Amino acid sequence: MSLLSGPWTMYILWVLCNSGPTRFGGLKHLVEGISTKVLTERLRMLETAEIIYRQYEPTVPPQVTYGLTERGQELIEILHKLNALAERWYGREQQEHSNSNV
Repeated sequence: MSLLSGPWTMYILWVLCNSGPTRFGGLKHLVEGISTKVLTERLRMLETAEIIYRQYEPTVPPQVTYGLTERGQELIEILHKLNALAERWYGREQQEHSNSNV
Protein backbone atom coordinates (compact mmCIF):
# COMPACT_ATOMS: atom_id res chain seq x y z
CA MET A 1 0.00 0.00 0.00
CA SER A 2 2.81 2.43 0.78
CA LEU A 3 4.12 2.01 -2.76
CA LEU A 4 0.80 3.01 -4.31
CA SER A 5 -0.11 5.71 -1.80
CA GLY A 6 2.70 8.11 -2.66
CA PRO A 7 1.90 11.47 -4.25
CA TRP A 8 1.01 11.21 -7.95
CA THR A 9 1.53 7.43 -8.07
CA MET A 10 -2.09 6.38 -8.56
CA TYR A 11 -2.63 9.15 -11.10
CA ILE A 12 0.41 8.06 -13.13
CA LEU A 13 -0.89 4.48 -13.10
CA TRP A 14 -4.36 5.70 -14.11
CA VAL A 15 -2.88 7.58 -17.08
CA LEU A 16 -0.89 4.53 -18.19
CA CYS A 17 -3.96 2.34 -17.71
CA ASN A 18 -6.04 4.56 -20.00
CA SER A 19 -3.40 5.74 -22.47
CA GLY A 20 -1.37 2.57 -22.87
CA PRO A 21 2.40 2.81 -23.36
CA THR A 22 3.32 6.49 -23.24
CA ARG A 23 6.53 8.41 -23.77
CA PHE A 24 7.92 10.51 -20.94
CA GLY A 25 6.89 13.80 -22.54
CA GLY A 26 3.36 12.50 -23.02
CA LEU A 27 3.16 11.52 -19.36
CA LYS A 28 4.46 14.93 -18.33
CA HIS A 29 1.69 16.52 -20.40
CA LEU A 30 -1.08 14.17 -19.20
CA VAL A 31 -0.18 14.36 -15.49
CA GLU A 32 -0.75 18.10 -15.20
CA GLY A 33 1.09 19.88 -12.42
CA ILE A 34 3.77 17.26 -11.76
CA SER A 35 7.39 18.34 -11.89
CA THR A 36 9.89 16.50 -14.08
CA LYS A 37 11.84 15.50 -10.96
CA VAL A 38 8.83 13.98 -9.19
CA LEU A 39 7.62 12.21 -12.34
CA THR A 40 11.08 10.70 -12.82
CA GLU A 41 11.23 9.58 -9.17
CA ARG A 42 7.76 7.98 -9.30
CA LEU A 43 8.48 6.21 -12.59
CA ARG A 44 11.76 4.81 -11.24
CA MET A 45 10.02 3.62 -8.08
CA LEU A 46 7.25 1.91 -10.09
CA GLU A 47 9.80 0.37 -12.44
CA THR A 48 11.82 -0.99 -9.50
CA ALA A 49 8.61 -2.53 -8.12
CA GLU A 50 8.02 -4.11 -11.57
CA ILE A 51 4.64 -2.38 -11.93
CA ILE A 52 5.72 -0.49 -15.04
CA TYR A 53 8.38 -1.09 -17.65
CA ARG A 54 10.74 1.39 -19.29
CA GLN A 55 11.60 0.93 -22.93
CA TYR A 56 14.60 2.94 -24.13
CA GLU A 57 15.20 3.56 -27.84
CA PRO A 58 18.69 4.95 -28.57
CA THR A 59 17.48 7.35 -31.27
CA VAL A 60 18.26 11.04 -31.63
CA PRO A 61 16.68 12.30 -29.45
CA PRO A 62 16.31 9.19 -27.28
CA GLN A 63 12.79 7.83 -26.92
CA VAL A 64 11.72 6.45 -23.55
CA THR A 65 8.32 4.79 -23.31
CA TYR A 66 6.60 3.59 -20.13
CA GLY A 67 3.81 1.05 -19.83
CA LEU A 68 2.20 -1.34 -17.39
CA THR A 69 3.85 -4.69 -16.82
CA GLU A 70 1.78 -7.82 -16.28
CA ARG A 71 1.95 -7.06 -12.57
CA GLY A 72 0.79 -3.49 -13.20
CA GLN A 73 -2.09 -4.70 -15.35
CA GLU A 74 -3.45 -6.50 -12.29
CA LEU A 75 -4.27 -3.02 -10.94
CA ILE A 76 -6.51 -2.04 -13.88
CA GLU A 77 -9.74 -3.38 -12.39
CA ILE A 78 -9.00 -1.70 -9.06
CA LEU A 79 -8.20 1.61 -10.78
CA HIS A 80 -11.48 1.47 -12.69
CA LYS A 81 -13.42 0.80 -9.46
CA LEU A 82 -11.69 3.69 -7.70
CA ASN A 83 -12.51 5.96 -10.63
CA ALA A 84 -16.18 4.93 -10.59
CA LEU A 85 -16.32 5.64 -6.85
CA ALA A 86 -14.64 9.04 -7.30
CA GLU A 87 -17.10 9.96 -10.06
CA ARG A 88 -20.03 8.92 -7.89
CA TRP A 89 -18.73 10.94 -4.93
CA TYR A 90 -17.96 13.92 -7.16
CA GLY A 91 -21.49 13.77 -8.58
CA ARG A 92 -22.97 13.78 -5.07
CA GLU A 93 -20.78 16.71 -4.01
CA GLN A 94 -21.83 18.67 -7.08
CA GLN A 95 -25.50 17.91 -6.42
CA GLU A 96 -25.20 18.87 -2.74
CA HIS A 97 -23.40 22.07 -3.71
CA SER A 98 -26.15 22.92 -6.22
CA ASN A 99 -28.86 22.26 -3.62
CA SER A 100 -27.16 24.47 -1.02
CA ASN A 101 -27.08 27.40 -3.46
CA VAL A 102 -30.86 27.29 -4.01
